Amino acid sequence: MPVEIVDNTEHSRFEIFVDGAVAGFADYRLLPTKIVFTHTEVQPAYEGQGLAGKLVGHALDASRDTGLRVVPLCPYVARYIERHPSYKDLVDDSVGG
Repeated sequence: MPVEIVDNTEHSRFEIFVDGAVAGFADYRLLPTKIVFTHTEVQPAYEGQGLAGKLVGHALDASRDTGLRVVPLCPYVARYIERHPSYKDLVDDSVGG
């Protein structure tokens, strides 16, 4: 199954596509030096396939590549960072995220 992840800047969210269909997304708010992740969701038909992890990993890598600090308000993103310590340096501690 072909999987593609894109940053849909018009809708302020990263989207993961499976066979051309949106299978999930990670909403964010973009600030001058930070990206605030607010919600992550995978459509029920695609749950249990590890897509949320692929999506969030990609979003965090993109944040690192652009030099943005991360504010993980979304519980899934916060848990992902806890389970993957290599992303902890991205977290913007000044907001308590």
